[in-house]
Amino acid sequence: MLFQERVCEAIKNSGMTQKQIAEKLHIREGNITNWKKGQNLPSIEVFYQLCLLLDESADYLLGITD
Repeated sequence: MLFQERVCEAIKNSGMTQKQIAEKLHIREGNITNWKKGQNLPSIEVFYQLCLLLDESADYLLGITD
């Protein structure tokens, strides 16, 4: 549950649209929607790129650190 909350917040704070993020990660926008709903998680490769793109640590997005 924490991942979906934090990814929503990080996307909102990034100033990018969900569509822009999907394009940069070479994924479907629906994938991001599913993450935000807690229905799915990104692959390790996409998660790594997401952390770089959003300038967030993996530990933060996963709820390990604040």
